Amino acid sequence: QVQLVESGGGLVQPGGSLRLSCAASETIFSINVMGWYRQAPGKQRELVAAITSGGSTNYADSVKGRFTISRDNAKNTVYLQMNSLKPEDTAVYYCKAEKYRPADRVVDAYWGQGTQVTVSS
Repeated sequence: QVQLVESGGGLVQPGGSLRLSCAASETIFSINVMGWYRQAPGKQRELVAAITSGGSTNYADSVKGRFTISRDNAKNTVYLQMNSLKPEDTAVYYCKAEKYRPADRVVDAYWGQGTQVTVSS
């Protein structure tokens, strides 16, 4: 079991910045992919950004150029730096960890509890 604890959410004005943190209970070297997802009221949860154990990144088109995902292996923590925030970025942001078990062809997925981000003037 991987436990994930998010922090850093809050209320910010349009154009502002926030940095979310996701601390894992074990070394993130053992986690194949870590990602940030978000879910706005009445909408499905969507991928925002992801980073692999090798450092490759992937972003939703809506956040490219504004958000940056990064990892600190020494702290077992993944970050999401969010700049130029827009009201449509308002959502609960969740951290997700994926561990592959190739022998069983299984992907174990773990979620954090979520952190609210509200962009409003």
